[in-house]
Amino acid sequence: MKGNRVVWPERAKVAIETFEIPAVGDNEVLVETECTLISPGTERAFLLGLPNAQGRYPSRPGYSNVGKVVEVGKSVEGLKVGERVASAFGHTSHFVTSPQRLLRIEDATAKSEEAVFFNLAAIALQGVRKAKIELGEPALVLGQGLIGLLAMQLAKLNGALPVVGVDPIDSRLQLAKTVGADITLNPKADNFDRLVSEISPRVVIEATGHPEAINSALHVAGWCARVVLLASTRGETEHVNFYRDVHKKGLILIGAHNSVRPNQESSPNFWTSRDDGALTLRLLTAGRLLVSPLISHRMPASEAAKAYEQLMQWDANLLGVVLRWR
Repeated sequence: MKGNRVVWPERAKVAIETFEIPAVGDNEVLVETECTLISPGTERAFLLGLPNAQGRYPSRPGYSNVGKVVEVGKSVEGLKVGERVASAFGHTSHFVTSPQRLLRIEDATAKSEEAVFFNLAAIALQGVRKAKIELGEPALVLGQGLIGLLAMQLAKLNGALPVVGVDPIDSRLQLAKTVGADITLNPKADNFDRLVSEISPRVVIEATGHPEAINSALHVAGWCARVVLLASTRGETEHVNFYRDVHKKGLILIGAHNSVRPNQESSPNFWTSRDDGALTLRLLTAGRLLVSPLISHRMPASEAAKAYEQLMQWDANLLGVVLRWR
């Protein structure tokens, strides 16, 4: 039986390749993919080989997948044919895996194209958890791309007030308002510094990945604030004055890469990827986390190269890209 998957044969090149689907072992299941979600920041960085994102080619991208179980090994318990599952598998029509790597989508009414945001939401969530937001603390999120928009909503769910979305693109600020931002600010505005000073954020979440944005995060942070470096910075940040911008202000800097997680057991503010993923699925299903407005493109998986071409050119109108596999 043949399947199809996205492959990057070399830097800045995208193709669809055919592969032989492996046989299902006794303790494995076969999943047929319904849809996958492109992670725009990370996938663009690795496709182009940007700083801190040099990978090897050929590469098979993606880590947000929703599909349906179509075959179950004879020793598998707890999963049945026909059940929908979410996983960190990539842009592929089929895959064989252990049931332990899957999250069951319990609610039959949940939309697959919304559930597929579970993993990016979990990535944003681990950063928000590490901020340890207290009820009523002002929080500011730099960057209103997918991760920033998700982090902004999660900060609000954690009790931040007000929640401020910052982005130089007005259409993304409007989107931030649509999904719950209390205040939106364009850093190019003449009164930006004054407005931020009045808010005096106690939590700043950097969600752009631009090296110079680190300086911006330190600048906008209020007295004794926590600054969460959520996005993976693609390059080196220059001209940081740690005395003026960190030491003198009493800031706490928090590195929040998704790989820094416990492997086995969750604890306060420090959850496993599986536990966070299960929670984000529940938040999505309950309508506590809004992602439908974040979908800018829906396209058949066969046209994935078109989506990546727009991504490489950094089209500001491209945000959430859902690839449909059937």
